[in-house]
Amino acid sequence: MTDYRSRSMWLDGVPGELAPRPSLAGPIDLDVAVVGAGYTGLWTAYYLKRADPKLRVAVLDKEIAGFGASGRNGGWCHTTFPGSRERAAETHGRQAVIDQQRALYATVPEIARVVAEEHIDARFHIGGQLDLATTPVQLLRAREALEYERSWGFGEDDYALLGAAEMRARLRVAGCLGGGYTSHGAAVDPARLARGLAEAVERLGVPIYERTPVTSLAPHRAQTPFGAVSAEVVVRATEAFTPLLPGYERHVVPIYSLMIGTEPLPDSFWDEVGWSGHEVFGDFRHLIFYAMHTDDGRIAIGGRGAPYHFNSRLSEAFERVPAVQDHLRDLLGALFPQIGDVRVTHRWGGAIAASRDWNCSVGLEKETGMAWAGAYVGDGVATTNLAGRTLRDLILGEQSDLTRLPWVNHRSKAWEPEPFRWLGVNASLKAMAGADDYEARSGRPSRRASMVKKIIGA
Repeated sequence: MTDYRSRSMWLDGVPGELAPRPSLAGPIDLDVAVVGAGYTGLWTAYYLKRADPKLRVAVLDKEIAGFGASGRNGGWCHTTFPGSRERAAETHGRQAVIDQQRALYATVPEIARVVAEEHIDARFHIGGQLDLATTPVQLLRAREALEYERSWGFGEDDYALLGAAEMRARLRVAGCLGGGYTSHGAAVDPARLARGLAEAVERLGVPIYERTPVTSLAPHRAQTPFGAVSAEVVVRATEAFTPLLPGYERHVVPIYSLMIGTEPLPDSFWDEVGWSGHEVFGDFRHLIFYAMHTDDGRIAIGGRGAPYHFNSRLSEAFERVPAVQDHLRDLLGALFPQIGDVRVTHRWGGAIAASRDWNCSVGLEKETGMAWAGAYVGDGVATTNLAGRTLRDLILGEQSDLTRLPWVNHRSKAWEPEPFRWLGVNASLKAMAGADDYEARSGRPSRRASMVKKIIGA
C-alpha cells in the first residue's frame, strides 16, 4: 500500500484516514467522466453537479484525491496566468486578455466563498503576494513589472510597488530593497483543500473511484483495468501525468518542483520577522522560489532546479534531490538569518506540467466529447478553479464570459521528440540558474535569461 502521507508535508498533516476510496467495480455509462482527482477534476465535477444535479458525473484517479500537485504544491493561490499576454492579444484582442486576467483575479474570492460554504478547513488566508527585490537588478525588474501591469490598465489595487520600509512593515527579509505587491493572492493548505473539495463533491452525489487508473482515452470513452467508462464527455484533468496516456506522450513535459518544510518556529521568530498577514512571497530571480507561512507556524519553501527526466519519466525517487533541497535550506537561512539551526521536518516534491508554448488551456471538442484543462506550469491552484467553471459552461453548452476567454480551445504544439526535449529543457534550467549567478556577481541584468524565455516561448 502506498504511504500517501510521505508524499508531502500537506498530506502528512491531513486529519483522518488517507485510505483509498473503492475502485471502479465494472463498466459504467455516464454523462461526464472526469479523469483525475486533483483540483481541475474536482472543481469541474463540483460546478457541473451544482449547475445540474441530474447529471451523471464520476471522477477516476490512479491513486487518491489530491495525490498529485494538488496535494503537494507551495500553498500559493495566486493569479499569475501561464501564457503570453502579447500572443493572446494578437489573436483575441487586448480587451480579451484583460478580461482573462480579471477573471483570474475574481477566482481567489470565489475559492474563499466555496471553502466557507462547504466548511472546508483549507486554512485559506487572502493576504496577497509579495515579489521581493533583494538586489538592485531585481529592484529594476520590480519597477519594470509595475510599468508592465500599468500598460495593461491594471492599477494600484492590482499591483503596487513597495519601498524597503513598506516591505518591512509586512515581512522583514534580510537585504530586501522593496518589491511588488498584489492583493490578489492567498495562502492555503493545498492537501486540505483537495481532500475537502473531494468530500464536497461526494456530498453532491459524485462518486470518486480511486486506485482506478485510466489506461487510454478515446472519443466518449475512458478505459480502465476494471472496464470501460462510456460518457458523453470525457474530461482529461491529468496535468503532469498526461504523458503516461498513449497518444499524449509529447503533450506536456513534467518538470519537478521540490520543497522543504520547517518545524514550527517560536513566537520570538514571528515577532521579529512579522509576516502576520500570511502573504505568500518570492523574489525576482530567474530560477524561482516560493515561500509561505503555515497556520501552525512553519515555513514551507520550494523552488525549481531539479532536472527534467528523459522521456518524461515520473518516479517517487525524483521527488527528493538533496542538492536542491539543501539549497532551499541555505536560502531560508539567507532570507531569515535569525532562523538559526531550525530543523527541516519534511522534504518532498512533485511534477508540474508545461506545454511547448508555456500556455495553459481549457477546451472541449464537441464532436468527440473530449474535454481538457491543464499545463498550468505550477500556477494552477487558482487557475484550476477558473478551469472548472469554464468546463462547466462548455459542457453544458452555455455561451458565457468565461467561454469567450483567450485560453479556451487554445492548442499548443507538441514538444520535440527525445533527446531534443531533454536537452532543451535541462539546458534552459541550467541557463536560468547561470543567469542568477551572473547577476549576483556582476550586478547587471542577464541577457541569457531573456534569450531562454524567447526560445522556450515563456
